[in-house]
Amino acid sequence: MTAQLHSVTGAADTLAVRNPATGEVVGTFPVHTADDVVAAVARARAAQQWWAGLGFAGRRKRMQRWVRWLARHCDELYELGHREGGKPKGDIQFELLAGLEDIRWSAAHAKRVLGEKRVAPGLAMLNFDARVAYEPLGVAGVITPWNAPVYTVLCGMAYALSAGNGVVVKPSELAAATGVWCVESFAKANPDTPAGLAGWVTGFGDTGAALCRSGVDKLAFTGSVPTGRRIMATCAENLTPVLLELGGKDATIVAEDADLDEAARSVVWGSLWNAGQACVGVERVYVVDAVKSEFLAKVKQRAEQVTVGTDPLSDYGPMIVPNQIDIIRRHVTDALERGATALVGGLDSIRPPYVEPIVLVDVPEDSAAVREETFGPVVVINSARDVDDAIAKANGTVFGLGSSVFSREHGREIAARLRAGGTTINSVLTFVGLPSVPFGGVGDSGFGRFHGDDGLREFTRAKATTFKRFGMGQEMQEFPRTDEQFDIVRKVVKLRYGRRFR
Repeated sequence: MTAQLHSVTGAADTLAVRNPATGEVVGTFPVHTADDVVAAVARARAAQQWWAGLGFAGRRKRMQRWVRWLARHCDELYELGHREGGKPKGDIQFELLAGLEDIRWSAAHAKRVLGEKRVAPGLAMLNFDARVAYEPLGVAGVITPWNAPVYTVLCGMAYALSAGNGVVVKPSELAAATGVWCVESFAKANPDTPAGLAGWVTGFGDTGAALCRSGVDKLAFTGSVPTGRRIMATCAENLTPVLLELGGKDATIVAEDADLDEAARSVVWGSLWNAGQACVGVERVYVVDAVKSEFLAKVKQRAEQVTVGTDPLSDYGPMIVPNQIDIIRRHVTDALERGATALVGGLDSIRPPYVEPIVLVDVPEDSAAVREETFGPVVVINSARDVDDAIAKANGTVFGLGSSVFSREHGREIAARLRAGGTTINSVLTFVGLPSVPFGGVGDSGFGRFHGDDGLREFTRAKATTFKRFGMGQEMQEFPRTDEQFDIVRKVVKLRYGRRFR
């Protein structure tokens, strides 16, 4: 069940967030107008001056307070997230843990990554001192999705704030309760912070578009490819730079020398966690023919044991968006009609608002279930003659977010040939939970990076500073130019650059 719009007498329009399994209203939030959004950005911009002035040490202290506050109030978040999305508390716990690591890591490493550094001036300007620093942009806008509302909010805030920016978050209308809770947790942990430094706005597409047009200095968006294209087009009106983390059709390769028990366990979890509603979920598997039968037997055994329901510790819960169930039904129907086999589940597994595990085998490569993002608890397992064939099929997509490889001896060389923003060897999705490595995609999966050094620099502008340490008599940067100077530089160029570099 989607968020519903209600008119409230004497107040602005509001949206009600409902549990998709029970229909329970979890929270009611305003539908912010364009003027509201501009005001939120203005508050963040005013507060950002104070925040930037704290320096790296002052910001780190407050980010550490935030981590402690979140850890101490985690049970409150688990309950809210379970009520809002019907998600098992374990999924919310997984999101929180990854978010806490992002906050901790970004605050601890911001000075090392962004602080001023001395760099070599080069031969032509050897009498100059050269420095590079990374300055805050000002205010970052962050638009987050409904499928991982805790993690994406905390992650976006972590890198923007650690880099010295203010931030305004627009959570999905389907997950506004947890999104707002996460944003407000920062001020609760740091009551000395000026109002609005970490702000939020709620609403539908118009509110998101207003944030794109509000004058933010960068817009970070996590969501679908079609919406990402609209975000980019809207931001282009004001030349606002964007970070886009979009969809995926992640592939896993199972080589002949793979640990099949580990591969089966990982594929089942990676394809079904969060009901498959994950941009980096395992959607395609290419297993070499030599081990296919044994691998399928292990996957079948594990997938049939997965539990689905409203229990707080179920393996996964309901589908959040009803329209996504229609996509799943279309993909599965098309695959079966074109000769695929349902190893686990099938069309009868689709029982809204739930979809029980579906494992499809031998699906045509040009089918919707292989070419399009399914975003549900469905995984396709296809054959490959050998590793080369598996790599070619894995790379045969417009997406390029994540990937994984199972091989005892050849994991690194296989991973190097995969076109994706991240690859995990002998596991799945690990790069998402590591704050020290960049996370993002290529192709239709977007561009820009969260996490790591790259993630911090995404929310800054590079600033070069040079100053003259001493004069050199006749300078190249002044008139007149003399024959003597020309001859000296001519000899230096031939001597320095005309020979083989070591």
